[in-house]
Amino acid sequence: MKEAIVSEDLSVKIVDSPVPEPGPDQVVVQVVVSGSNPKDWKIPVFFKQALNTGDDIAGIVHSVGANVFEFQKGDRVASFHEMMKPGGSYAEYAVGWQHTTFKLPKKVSFEDASTIPLAAMTSALGLYKRLGLPAPWTPAEKPIPLVVYGGASAVGAFAIKLAVLSNIHPIIAVAGRGAPFVESIIDRSKGDIIIDYRDGDDAVVSGIRDALKGEKLEYAFDAVSEKGSYGNIVKVLDSTTGSITFVLPGRKYEGIPEGVKQSITSVGASHGDCKDFAYVFYRYFARGLDEGFFKTHPVEVVEGGLEGVSKALTNLKEGKASATKYVFRIADTKGVEGSKL
Repeated sequence: MKEAIVSEDLSVKIVDSPVPEPGPDQVVVQVVVSGSNPKDWKIPVFFKQALNTGDDIAGIVHSVGANVFEFQKGDRVASFHEMMKPGGSYAEYAVGWQHTTFKLPKKVSFEDASTIPLAAMTSALGLYKRLGLPAPWTPAEKPIPLVVYGGASAVGAFAIKLAVLSNIHPIIAVAGRGAPFVESIIDRSKGDIIIDYRDGDDAVVSGIRDALKGEKLEYAFDAVSEKGSYGNIVKVLDSTTGSITFVLPGRKYEGIPEGVKQSITSVGASHGDCKDFAYVFYRYFARGLDEGFFKTHPVEVVEGGLEGVSKALTNLKEGKASATKYVFRIADTKGVEGSKL
C-alpha cells in the first residue's frame, strides 16, 4: 500500500508499506478520506521523527481482530487512530481500536466523517471530563457561562456544538476571520456572543466581561492555548472557583491564580483511562449524525491525495486554515489502484 511519511521539515515521502494486520481489539480500515490536525505537523517537528502522523480515518472496514464484535468487513466507519503508533491514516489502510471506531450513517460522506474522530473527542473530553460540565443527556438547567477560545477551529467548534446540546449558555466564543462560521453554530437568543481577537487583548477581556453581565466566569475551554489566549481568559476567570482546560501539553502556563483549576485535554486519553468515555461518545456522535442533531466541520479537499499532505500541513503551521479542516481523498494519490469509493 502507499503510505505518506512526514519529516521534520514537513516534506512528505510516499512509500510502499505492508497492509497492517489488526490486533485482537482493532480494525483495519481501507481509508477513503483522511482528515488532518495541527498535531500532524507538530509531532515530527517537536519529536524530530519522521512518521505517518494521520489519525482521522474514514473508510471501509477491511479486516477485524479476533475480539471485535461490533464491526465486519465492508462496514462504513470512521475511527481515531492511536497517535504516534504504526498504522496512521495517511495511507491506503489504517488501524483503529474498536472502541474509537463508529459506524457511519449512509447520509454522511467520508469527507465530512473524517473531521470528527480527533477533534470532536477532544472537545467532549475537555467539556465533560476535564471541566465537568453537564452532558447532553443531562443538560444544564440554569445558565452556565462558558468561554471557548478559538471557536472557529475544529476543536473549538465541536466544543460549541456540544455545549449547545448540553444547554450550556451563554457561550462566549473568541474567534477571528472564522467568525461568520461561528455565528452559524451559536444561539444569540440565549446570550451567546462572538468576540473578535483581532481587536486586541484589551477588547477581548472587556468583551468577555460585558458578555457575563455581572455573572461569574467559572469555565473556559482554551482551544488555542498559545499566543496569549489563556492570559486574556484568566483576567476574567474567577480566581477561586474557575476551571480552564488547555489543548497543548508540554508547556508551562504561567500567571494563573492558584485557586484556578487547570487541566490538559489530551485526546490520547481515549486510548487510556478514558476508554469507556470514548466508546460512549463516539456512538453518540454516530446517532447525532444520523438524526441530524450533531454536525461535522467544514472541509477543504486537498488536491493530489497524499501528495497534498505536505502543503496542507505547512498551511496549518502557518495558520492559514480558518473554519475548515484539510482532508485527503486517498484514491487521488498517484499510484493508488482501485476505484474511488
